[in-house]
Amino acid sequence: MDLLYFAVGLVLGLYVLIWSADKFVDGSSAAATRLGMSKLLVGMIIVGFGTSAPEMLVSALASLNGNAGIAIGNAYGSNIANIALILGITVLIRPIGIERNVMVRETPILLAVTLLSYYLIWDGTVSRLDAVLLLALFFCIVTLTVRASLREEQRRKPSPELEHNMPKQDEPEPMPMKKALFWLIAGLALLIASSRLLVWSAVGIANYIGISDIIIGLTIVAVGTSLPELASAIAATRKNEHSLVIGNIIGSNFFNALAVVGLAGVISPLPVEQGVLVRDMPVNILLTLFLFVFGMRVGRQTEGIISRFEGGIMVIIYGLYTAQLISIVMGKPLFSFLV
Repeated sequence: MDLLYFAVGLVLGLYVLIWSADKFVDGSSAAATRLGMSKLLVGMIIVGFGTSAPEMLVSALASLNGNAGIAIGNAYGSNIANIALILGITVLIRPIGIERNVMVRETPILLAVTLLSYYLIWDGTVSRLDAVLLLALFFCIVTLTVRASLREEQRRKPSPELEHNMPKQDEPEPMPMKKALFWLIAGLALLIASSRLLVWSAVGIANYIGISDIIIGLTIVAVGTSLPELASAIAATRKNEHSLVIGNIIGSNFFNALAVVGLAGVISPLPVEQGVLVRDMPVNILLTLFLFVFGMRVGRQTEGIISRFEGGIMVIIYGLYTAQLISIVMGKPLFSFLV
């Protein structure tokens, strides 16, 4: 009977996840249109930060309970999954177009933030001073990004006289603001809830079959905690809302590296394991550098494409990283220098 419950939960969770991702993206896109905000900004602030809310809760509770490894690993592990798994799979499904200003402005800042995070934890701890610095930097970046995006949207907007003389295009009217906000909030809540249901069901089935807890944690749970970002990214890609996809990835990584680690470090100073310094953060930096390099290639154009080949590279890196984690647990690491 337990197996039946888990199977029903798995199917129900997957259905609600896909349905709520569609509603969440629709609400986000309509809210951006109604507010006159760029979809990149909505992707970074609302979609990116909203889908990272579970990571913040997990890391804050882990810090309160003295589980520093969970708090740190949750944040940086999510950043690795965001680029390598989520963006990689999304691009494999359909190559996505990205605007030049996104890649020549946001990705260098993300790379700088990732390198700064590595510098701060190099001494083996996230002190309260480090945490306060991360939080202050987070609020500065958000403020500057919002202001820059609003100024850019204002420049793009035609003057009232020009707009009046422009031919009317047969574009569908966006949904009313109240409805857009409802589906934005309700869609996000259902995304998080359905992802938790999926993880619970998958872990239950795996335990029933006899798979060990540590393998479950490194595979099913690790992927499951990234399902809100993955579902919203795929839904946005299907609707050609490419700015929401990139904004989701960049916003989530900003949020995890600065706000999640910062909040956990303010609650309690966090000791950093050696494996984070020699394995997890270098992989995080490598992936962010790849995103930066891809962006610089695209940045030479007005708009460019992240190709399936590049998406495949990211997914392969994630597969090797996960295989390394599992091999360490099994006592036979694939790469002895990344232990």
